[in-house]
This record gives sequence, C-alpha cells and structure tokens, in this order.
Amino acid sequence: MQWEIVIGLEIHAQLSTQSKIFSGASTAYGAMPNTQASIVDLALPGVLPVLNRGAVERAVKFGLAIGATINSPSIFARKNYFYPDLPKGYQISQYERPIVEGGNILIQTEEAEKNIRLTRAHLEEDAGKSLHEDFHGMSGIDLNRAGTPLLEIVSEPDMRSSAEAVAYAKSLHSLVRWIGICDGNMQEGSFRCDANVSVRPRGSDTYGTRCEIKNLNSFRFLEKAIEFEAERQIDILEDGGSVRQETRLYDANKGETRTMRSKEDANDYRYFPDPDLLPVEISPDWIDQLREALPELPQARRERYVTEFGLSAYDASVLTGSRELSDYFEATVQRLPAQAKLCANWIMGEISARLNKADMDVASCPVAPETLAALLSRVEDGTVSGKAAKTVFDSLWQGEMDQQVDAIIEAKGLKQISDDSAIEQQVDDVLAANAHLVADFRSGKEKAFNALVGQVMKATQGKANPAQVNAILRKKLSGQ
Repeated sequence: MQWEIVIGLEIHAQLSTQSKIFSGASTAYGAMPNTQASIVDLALPGVLPVLNRGAVERAVKFGLAIGATINSPSIFARKNYFYPDLPKGYQISQYERPIVEGGNILIQTEEAEKNIRLTRAHLEEDAGKSLHEDFHGMSGIDLNRAGTPLLEIVSEPDMRSSAEAVAYAKSLHSLVRWIGICDGNMQEGSFRCDANVSVRPRGSDTYGTRCEIKNLNSFRFLEKAIEFEAERQIDILEDGGSVRQETRLYDANKGETRTMRSKEDANDYRYFPDPDLLPVEISPDWIDQLREALPELPQARRERYVTEFGLSAYDASVLTGSRELSDYFEATVQRLPAQAKLCANWIMGEISARLNKADMDVASCPVAPETLAALLSRVEDGTVSGKAAKTVFDSLWQGEMDQQVDAIIEAKGLKQISDDSAIEQQVDDVLAANAHLVADFRSGKEKAFNALVGQVMKATQGKANPAQVNAILRKKLSGQ
C-alpha cells in the first residue's frame, strides 16, 4: 500500500520583549535559576496579571505579515493542567478568540512552491523548566521562564513530507526574525517546534490518528523526527495494529521517538476565560500604524527579485532566507544592477560557504557589500577572470591591503590579458608547437580544442581572457 504523511506544526516563538507577558520581570537568557521570577510569575496569593502591550504589538505584526485576521476583542483563557513547573496550576493562553486567525505562508522546496494555511496564532505564557541533572537523584524547578511571552503559531495539516515541514518552519523562522518579533535562537529555546504526524493511505480524504512530537529545537531534528515517526506508524498499520494518539519526544542520540504521555484533547484542559484579564481591544488605527511600519516582507521581496532581476524562484527564496542575507544582496546589487545574477551566485556560493565554514552570520562578514560589488565589477569588465577573482576574495576575507580590490589585483599580478594582439601572439606560438592537436581538431576531435585552450592559458599563466582565447583560437583554426 502507498502511504501519505500528513503533518501540521505548532511553533512557539518567544516574543522579543524585555519583560514578561504579565509581569515586569526580565526575560534575559542565562540568569541563575529562579532569579527572574516575580511574585506574579510565582502566582502568590492576591497578585494580578497586567498584559504587556509589547507582546500584543508583536502578535499583531505577525498577523499582518501573514495576511491574517486580527481579532478584536481577543480573549485570554486559563488552560488547566498540573505540572511541577507550572506555579498557578494553569497556563494563561488563548482559546476561542485568539489574537490572530487564519493567514498563510508560501514555502519553496526544490520541487515547487506550496501555500501552507495557518489556523491561528495566540498569545500565552511559558511555563518554568524542570531540571534533572546534578540533583543527586532529585529534580529541580527553575521558574525563570515562567511568564515569558510566547506566540503559538498553529498550521493546518497541509504538509506532506518532512522537506515541506522543514521549509515551512524555516520560512516562519525567517519571518519572525525579519519583522523583529523573535530572535529565533533555537538553542536558547526561543523558537521551538511541535510536529503533529499521521499517515493515511494515499488518496484517502480521512486523517489517520496523529501523534505529537514535542520540543524539536533544530530543523535537522524536525526532519529526522518526522521521518522516524511516519515509518513507525506505517509499520504498526502494516502489521495490523492501530496507532495510539499520544505525545512523544525525539531522542536525537538514538534517532527515534518515544512515548511521553497520552495525548490530551482541548476538553482535558477545561479552558475558561481568565477572570483577571479583560478582553483585548485593538483599535483599527493602531493596526494601520503597525501595518505601515512593517518592512518589505520576504514574499514581496522574492517576487521583486524574480521580476526586477530575473532571478529564479529558488534563488530568490535562498536570498530571502534571512533579512540580513537579503539586505547584503540588496546593498551589493544596487552598485551593480546589471549583474544581479552574478551577485546572487557569489553571495549564495562563495560568501555563504565561507560564512558557514567560519560559523559566522552575514552581519559579521569581513567583505562588505560595496567591496564585493567592486570585485564583481572587475570580473564583469574583464579586468580579472572568475578564477582570479576568488584569489582576490581570499585576500579580502583575510583583510589584506585595507580591502582595496584594485590594489590586491595589482600586487598579486592578477590582471587579465585582454589585448587581442598579445593573445593572438600566444595563440600562434601554441599552434606552431602543437601541430598534432591542430590535426586532431581538424579531423573532428573537439577535445583537442580544449587542450589548445589549456596550452594558451598555461602560457599566459592563466591571465588571458578565456572568451578572447576561444574566439581567436577558433578563428585561427578555421583559417579566417
């Protein structure tokens, strides 16, 4: 039987406020345990929550960026469950009236574009954290994260492969960073993914029983967890069993998912409106102000790159993978607008490869956009070959000669020979010294031509303009 994977993602993005969603306690990462938990976060008797306007602002920005409905009013609810790191015995979240409803994200895989629908995005507070190491067999509770503002972003089950799920998560990760509502740091827990995975016979319109895989904190783990879980469910069904709805964890060391607990439904949480928080009214004027303040969004920029610069949809998608990379491309191409493809190729190739190898982000790139543009202009006007340009780039990356492109070209003797008479003389010498290759070419052996080109380039120490070498050599060989 042919099986189809059905995937929906729930993503928790920590909002980039300096204080928590219902208290003035700090959200800074890395503090000593329980030093950033206020009396509100600890739920001491008599304290009342006060909503952080910055959290609401960031949620509205997200809703506008995905073309969603901004609900006004939106309502906070109590989600009741009992866990050691939840001081109140309930979590303040949103249920029936989330702040953001609907919307969509367009993803780009290597195969095609696809539109992923969003169900909702709602505000909620984070819980604390249970610590199980170095406590001599006991567990500790750190409540620093309790009350940290989260935006939980819930997709429809529109994804059909781990590749699509990763593309969606990366697009969302890029977007929340692009509009400045989340730093996206997955290692620090600022962007966490829960994957709902089920399988069904291909062609069926009925969903299978889903399992939720919690707290995936890297795109690689997301991909591996989905693939393992889908295979696990298929094996169960093909053996005549049935999949049990449950919450599972991914063990990265073993590359497998394992049972965490039975999966709850909404009724198990006994949601009801929080009596301590008024409905949140958001004025149309404020929404308009936030809409006008949004930067050019990734999708709009991708479309512009295709129409204005003639880039492929895939190239445009890569270049808008982060706002920093896209801004680097913008700053480069504005100095060399007629060579957008050349700029794109170098940024996606040489620049990205060097950054990855050095584990650096583009904001720390030692080669500034204007310097890269200066180098590429020398490739475009024939001053240096593409191969020599990489030698110049090496020097620029190392910070040689104060990042002066022309000075490096001159000092290293990399200037390309573009004088026709000089190249013609070298071609004549090579033809005279390689009569057998000339005979081979004229007998139909095209490889002989490449060998002759190689001889000319060797004679000029790689400095001859390859296009001119090819043109002059063919002219000579044809007897013109």
